[in-house]
Amino acid sequence: MLQVERIAIPDEELVERFVRASGPGGQNVNKVATAVELRFDIASSPSLPEPVRERLLAKRDRRVTADGVLVIAAQRFRTQERNREDARERLAHFIETGLHAPRPRVATRPTRASKERRLGEKRGRATIKRGRTGRDWD
Repeated sequence: MLQVERIAIPDEELVERFVRASGPGGQNVNKVATAVELRFDIASSPSLPEPVRERLLAKRDRRVTADGVLVIAAQRFRTQERNREDARERLAHFIETGLHAPRPRVATRPTRASKERRLGEKRGRATIKRGRTGRDWD
């Protein structure tokens, strides 16, 4: 059971697959399947409230497939158990990001002084550049 704030996700909704890790590690990497591929179906999970599900699916995250399945690959550590914990921690962090709705942006207009400052800087930059043009030094 994965607990994230007020949401509990049962282990039956998580699919873990153990594969061989890539990278350095010598014989241990070649023999032991320590890397974990954790899959969590966001789209059809009964544990997630609807607004959280919508926010998570709306994210532009490359780990979320077109079917709404989050795939987390963990292979940072040497042991299967530690990689498993790491994958679950990353899943919890991903779900936490969808718990809080972002505050709506309030449109503001630039002040007259900031417009004048910007235009004054543009004028100054233009005169500097104009001064760089070729001169006839005869």
